[in-house]
Amino acid sequence: MNKLRIGMIGYKFMGKAHSNAYRALPMFFPEALQPEMKALCGRNPEAVRQAAGQLGWQEHVTDWRELVAREDIDLIDINAPSDAHKEIALAAARAGKHIFCEKPLALSLADSCEMLEAAEAAGVLHMVGFNYRFSPAVRLAKRLIDSGRLGRIYHFRAWFLQDWILDPEFPLVWRLQKDVAGSGSLGDLGAHLIDLAHYLVGDIAEVTGMSETFVKERPLAAEMTGLSAKAGAGAPRGPVTVDDATLFLARFADGALGSFEATRFAAGHRSTNAFEINGSLGSVRFDFERMNELEVYFTSDEEDVQGFRRVLATDPAHDYAAAWWPPGHTIGFEHTFIHEMLELSNAVQEGRQPVPNFRDGVKCQAVLEAVERSAAERRWIEIE
Repeated sequence: MNKLRIGMIGYKFMGKAHSNAYRALPMFFPEALQPEMKALCGRNPEAVRQAAGQLGWQEHVTDWRELVAREDIDLIDINAPSDAHKEIALAAARAGKHIFCEKPLALSLADSCEMLEAAEAAGVLHMVGFNYRFSPAVRLAKRLIDSGRLGRIYHFRAWFLQDWILDPEFPLVWRLQKDVAGSGSLGDLGAHLIDLAHYLVGDIAEVTGMSETFVKERPLAAEMTGLSAKAGAGAPRGPVTVDDATLFLARFADGALGSFEATRFAAGHRSTNAFEINGSLGSVRFDFERMNELEVYFTSDEEDVQGFRRVLATDPAHDYAAAWWPPGHTIGFEHTFIHEMLELSNAVQEGRQPVPNFRDGVKCQAVLEAVERSAAERRWIEIE
């Protein structure tokens, strides 16, 4: 195989991010298995036609089943709303296609497990879209932890704060409907925090949480694209059926403690995805709004110079940096997806499962459901 032939379902926010990654990969990582953007799928004939031209796809279709059945496609990329993930992934596995699926993997743990079992039974490669793992500064934090330079890990605290639905008249988009999205800030934002916790610290053993929906009804959306939407004048209102904010505590299997906060009601926070990790020998802090930086503290520093130092993860010593710009020239959100697709491409070329894959998606879903159950029952819940 000298090319990875891709069929993609979905073309809005994540569709643009994935398309950009496929197009940029050959320019900056020429040694990788090159993607071929065969066909784009969406339900609206005119909109998907325009998107295919804009994003660089060879063809466009309106039926994902047609895409899955094609013999000239190796991988199905699923970035449609969450309620569509399971059906498409199961069909792709039956057709022997590799699968890339955006997070959260499915609407429920049971559905996620079914997707994993189908992919493994079919012997196809599978990957889930936790792109923040692929920030060079996050990977530096991972190396510091794995090498023991932070010592025993005691605390993981993380927060993902946004404010894009703060206006109570913002329309009722699909992300605010449980039957389509699965959950609200927990599944959309908290899922990333949970995956980063799994990646950096390890398995979560038990959780206790609480959640709240601050705005119970919103006007029905007439148009929606990505995180923006419009409602018609005098539009009828519908119920918000997901959480606006969720907070939870966690105990990790190795004894570390964790705290997590996900909200879309934090005024002034456009997309603050941040964590701090404290160990016996040092600490690290990260905020994706300053994604090229990792703050690092070591207890071994001399007392008169102790304190958090800013490490700019753009030198060739850091993951992926050699492919980009001279030291000090930063990269952005879109680059995490290019690195993600590099992992996918390399995994196909090497005949191994990419990481993170559906197993990681299932682990995340197990925590999401445990947090929801804990919030409903007001007690600690062990992770299945």
